[in-house]
Formats: sequence, C-alpha cells, structure tokens
Amino acid sequence: MEKEAMRTLNLIGNKFFSIAFSWILNQRIKDTLCGTKVLTQENYKRLITNRSYFGDFDPFGDFDLIFGSAKLNLKFVEIPIRYRARTYGETNISRFKHGWLLLKMTFFALNKIKFI
Repeated sequence: MEKEAMRTLNLIGNKFFSIAFSWILNQRIKDTLCGTKVLTQENYKRLITNRSYFGDFDPFGDFDLIFGSAKLNLKFVEIPIRYRARTYGETNISRFKHGWLLLKMTFFALNKIKFI
C-alpha cells in the first residue's frame, strides 16, 4: 500500500470489518471493502433471488455480495491487490455516515448468519 493510499480511520475500519467478517463467516477475509468481487453469472443470479434475506440497503454492494455468497455456501478466494494513492478526484465515501451504515449491516448479518 502506498503511503497516502488510505486514511488511518479507513484502515482501522477495514481491519475491524476483516476481523468481524472472518469470525461471522468462519472464513478468513482480509479486505471486505475492496471494490473488486467476482462471481459467476449463475451464482450472481442465485444471490439476487436471496437478496431480501439481508435487505437491500448496501450503498456499495460489497457486503451484499459477501453475505449473499456466504448464505449460498460459496467459498472466498482472495487475490492480493495494491492500494495506490488517489491521483485525481475526491472520494464519494463519507467515513462516518457510511461506516455507521456498514456497521449496522454487519450486526444485521451477524444475527442472520451466526445466531440463526
């Protein structure tokens, strides 16, 4: 990761969600908020049919894909990526507003997956 690729608060949030998801899903997940996810079309269609189980309120789609895949008993494979400092534009992410929403989604999924 380049020096200015991620703000400290974002890095802390990323680490927190990594630990929380790994525990909830019983699979090691290092980077829940990386925007790159890959599914087959067949599995994505299956995921869409179950979307109402977790709700449709994920502003970025990352948690929706992860929790939906876990519900389908799909396994995750992580491929390392490199974070680089932004060279243009501004982020559209509000760390506190969106962080709070992602935290609520995590607790919602916790009840749906771990405490069924």
